[in-house]
Amino acid sequence: MERTINVILSGGVGSRLWPLSRKSKPKQYLPIFNNKSLFALTIERNQKVCQHVMLVGSVQNIDLAKDDLAPVSHDIIVEAVPRNTAAAIAFAAFAANPDDILIVTPSDHLIEGEEQYLQAVKRGIEFAKEGYLVTFGINPTRPETGYGYIESEGNDVLSFREKPNVETAKDFLKSGNFLWNSGIFCFKASTYLHELERFDPKVYNAAKTAFDAAEDGVLDVELSRKIPSKSVDYAIMERSDSIKVVPSFFQWSDMGSFDSLYDYLVAKGHPRDEHGNMVIGETKHTVFLGVRNCVVVNTDDALLIMDKAFAQDVKHIYEQLEKENSGLV
Repeated sequence: MERTINVILSGGVGSRLWPLSRKSKPKQYLPIFNNKSLFALTIERNQKVCQHVMLVGSVQNIDLAKDDLAPVSHDIIVEAVPRNTAAAIAFAAFAANPDDILIVTPSDHLIEGEEQYLQAVKRGIEFAKEGYLVTFGINPTRPETGYGYIESEGNDVLSFREKPNVETAKDFLKSGNFLWNSGIFCFKASTYLHELERFDPKVYNAAKTAFDAAEDGVLDVELSRKIPSKSVDYAIMERSDSIKVVPSFFQWSDMGSFDSLYDYLVAKGHPRDEHGNMVIGETKHTVFLGVRNCVVVNTDDALLIMDKAFAQDVKHIYEQLEKENSGLV
């Protein structure tokens, strides 16, 4: 009998939320969303339509996830080295039954509006049962440059677009037929594997070899390194002719940077001064003088002081610290 499985991908660090997010505790495990983590909220949200959870992630992330997974039916696939989303989803599809419906979700997205979310997912499941690869497009509310876009007509996908500049994002918003690419997918396990083998046999074959050699759900390091690192968008979604998009109206953010976190905290009543300045993290008496729209992120061992407009650039700080083998990552 077919199952509906929530495939949760948890391999990232969240470098743009440094110094809150670290390798030892990535952003999806920080209990800062009404004292819950994004990972816990992902499980909770999808239990309404899924009978099982399948987590695909790094060794460190698996250890952090175990407490939240304990109450639910689940399997774990441990990635030896990160090989991007096309392979990660393939591992889950190999582990599932061919007719199982996979609802693939990142572990680090914030979603509010449960009724609208479940309505969209149920529509996606209908398309998946018909043999389509389904993606979920979010109705855009602003000319966002940090997200990819989907050009659509009804449920038909016309094109996928990379992260645009500000002027292009404004044009997308005016046109009315562009959606934010949420990174959430739905399809039969067999449909995904068929399309992956069709469009990227190198990823398919290398992932299958690594999966077949896995021991107790743990993938082999050397075999994993032979898998081409490609996103599911590049490997399949931008090439397949069996795609449907579900326009969705739930509130969504990938919580990928401090401007996203800032907006969330403002909506929840987190304090900021009359000039839009905010402190996130450890509590110290902080005074802003002569500056506007600044964010101070304060942890035990690091302090980030940032103009909110530069939120996307925090990853460069993280990358430099990583090159230096700093203990701060």
